[in-house]
Amino acid sequence: MDLVMLLVLTLTCLILLSIWRQSPGRGKLPPGPIPLPIIGNIFQLNVKNITQSLTSFSKVYGPVFTLYFGMKPTVILHGYEAVKEALIDHGEEFAERGSFPVAEKINKDLGIVFSHGNRWKEIRRFTLTTLRNLGMGKRNIEDCVQEEARCLVEELRKTNGSPCDPTFILGCAPCNVICSIIFQNRFDYKDQDFLDLMEKLNENMKILSSPWTQESHNPHSEFTLENLSITVTDLFGAGTETTSTTLRYALLLLLKYPEVTAKVQEEIDRVVGKHRSPCMQDRSRMPYTDAMIHEVQRFIDLLPTNLPHAVTCDIKFRNYLIPKGTTIITSLSSVLHDSKEFPNPEIFDPGHFLDGNGKFKKSDYFMPFSAGKRMCAGEGLARMELFLFLTTILQNFKLKSVLHPKDIDTTPVFNGFASLPPFYELCFIPL
Repeated sequence: MDLVMLLVLTLTCLILLSIWRQSPGRGKLPPGPIPLPIIGNIFQLNVKNITQSLTSFSKVYGPVFTLYFGMKPTVILHGYEAVKEALIDHGEEFAERGSFPVAEKINKDLGIVFSHGNRWKEIRRFTLTTLRNLGMGKRNIEDCVQEEARCLVEELRKTNGSPCDPTFILGCAPCNVICSIIFQNRFDYKDQDFLDLMEKLNENMKILSSPWTQESHNPHSEFTLENLSITVTDLFGAGTETTSTTLRYALLLLLKYPEVTAKVQEEIDRVVGKHRSPCMQDRSRMPYTDAMIHEVQRFIDLLPTNLPHAVTCDIKFRNYLIPKGTTIITSLSSVLHDSKEFPNPEIFDPGHFLDGNGKFKKSDYFMPFSAGKRMCAGEGLARMELFLFLTTILQNFKLKSVLHPKDIDTTPVFNGFASLPPFYELCFIPL
């Protein structure tokens, strides 16, 4: 009797699955592995290595395929051509934010990162305009970053060349840059208010400004205090964690590859010297350093599957019909680790961004900040911070590992969203 019931249940599930997959509301979605009822394809994914799972599926189903997370379909775009075609060539249609339940609960569809539709467009436009008015992209922002780089160096000197975990200090520096932009003031790294801010970046900021309280009389305005406070929280979260993690990973890679570090420091000595701080004008005369920073971002693959997108309307994409609202996952890993563009992509090699004459070589495949309408709004600031912080550190310190380079593990610790560097310690030896 138990066997009969099992067979009936199995047959019923298969029938329901067949009906579900043939539902006209699904459109003509791309192919993909057959999902199980209710749970979808979740058991067919290696949750410890989503990137590898997506690569394996792409080899079977091609660069555009469908996976089910639960009952909802998600279209996966794998490889440069598919990602570019969606995010750049059809940027408007793929500009919606996809489902991200945890963030939705916290942010309540507010802010700049996880909001939707016209709300997102208005807040993004306002944010970019305000940041420009506050100096983003202008010389005074570079001055702020240079000042913070000098403070960072002084803080590192206090370690007296002893082994230390750089996580906290490298988190303070980019956070203070955002403070300088938003609050027009930086903080001492031991300031209690600053420490509270570092610890609780998800708390609402009490922001009062006359243009917003004019707007408070408009019942349809997106510029409520709650929305604006979450927008500021987004700026702190995105502007602190991603940059500090990249800096931390960069130092680990420089410890692992001392020959790369030596070339960078030789270039710094030759172009900048010892008697002034590095500036952004130096970057064009420092191709190897520029290539090293690009290679760090390519190699570490910080956000392997990007933030989820969604389509704003029913769209025909490569002979498939993707219904409005369908979540889209773009595999940035598949772009940053494309072996045709980057030979031996699993190897850390600044030569990936240098031509035969040793000059810096741009690549359309360089997408650590994503691409299209939803690409990172703070890309310019992040690139400035990475260049100025790293060159200033290497101008002033020899990096000494507590392990032999061959014993240093650079394998990322994946937390389900970002690739983080493993724990390590190093010594900053003053030059």
